[in-house]
Amino acid sequence: MEYMYILMFFLYGIVFGSFFNVVGLRVPKKESIVSPPSHCTVCSRNLGVLDLVPVFSYVFLRGKCRKCKTEISFIYPSMEFLTGVLFAFSYYMLGFSMELIVALLFISLLIIITVSDIAYMLIPDKVLLPFAVVLLGLRLLVPLSPWWDSLLGAVIGFGVLYLIAVVSKGGMGGGDIKLFFVIGLVLGTLNTLLTLFLAALIGSIIGLIILKRSGKGRKTPVPFGPSIAIAAVIAYFWGADFVAWYGNLFI
Repeated sequence: MEYMYILMFFLYGIVFGSFFNVVGLRVPKKESIVSPPSHCTVCSRNLGVLDLVPVFSYVFLRGKCRKCKTEISFIYPSMEFLTGVLFAFSYYMLGFSMELIVALLFISLLIIITVSDIAYMLIPDKVLLPFAVVLLGLRLLVPLSPWWDSLLGAVIGFGVLYLIAVVSKGGMGGGDIKLFFVIGLVLGTLNTLLTLFLAALIGSIIGLIILKRSGKGRKTPVPFGPSIAIAAVIAYFWGADFVAWYGNLFI
């Protein structure tokens, strides 16, 4: 039965992941997420049921539009699959609990901002604000220990990123700053600081790889949102282990 639940959450995840692709790609452009229906951005053909099965349609169509044969961005199936894996893993780690709701919403936010930041280098307020309100309410119902740690984490997360932006004179985007406020609400103080450290490390590695492959200059902008998302997931599930390991180094 446990494996059935894990599979169920995976299937729910890939379905929601497909929707998160739409949100991440349309909201920054101020487009409706319901109209027009999903379509090929090249030939404008409306997608049918066989084109919209998360992950599997991409495989069956060999990554190309059924009509014009234009290659479909790999971001679509990858985000669908990743959402499914993270939803299933969240259930595996947390079971049926109120904290599971926090995890699923948090992951949903991170997937959406990853899509939007990769596509447009933008993390829209219209995505951040609703999630911030809902996650704040959930953290009041499912508090960290101590209960005020989430509020302190939000203030510190926002404050540190804002300070970096001021010192670097715009080197940090406003969306990243606000995102860390939400991360602070969910993770608390220590895990928010851990997220910042891991995001900087991951972002540096990803940035070097992108710059090396593109052959462009060091000032080439690289989206930071995906690195923050990866770091936040690591901190959410394994932050306590990281902090304990680091503390043991000095004992």
